[in-house]
Amino acid sequence: MSTQQRRSRTPHVLVVDDEYFNYEMLSMALSDAFKFSYAESGISCLSNAIADPPDVILLDVCMPGLDGYDTCRMLKNTPETKDIPVMMVSGLESEQEKQAGYEAGCDEYVVKPFAMQSLLEKIKNMV
Repeated sequence: MSTQQRRSRTPHVLVVDDEYFNYEMLSMALSDAFKFSYAESGISCLSNAIADPPDVILLDVCMPGLDGYDTCRMLKNTPETKDIPVMMVSGLESEQEKQAGYEAGCDEYVVKPFAMQSLLEKIKNMV
């Protein structure tokens, strides 16, 4: 897809979070700017991202089973998904947690709670 085609359509954001409420909150607040889809786990994130590649993945860190760090590593080591920007979203704010996110391959690490306007700008910069 050309750069011009990407600009003319609504960017697709895949939200990966075991709490559906977080997806609802993001999609309601930012639906004017983005098209949203949802995955409730790391495994469903990978299959969704391959089947319908998003422009950006917002990835929760703390999830049961496959956590955000492992999911990010899988995304970045899978040929079909390795170039999709990943923004980790977490309540974990220590430098060690952020460093672990970047080491796993994320492109951005955002700490909850965050300002919607700030998140909007960060996503726009990634697409």
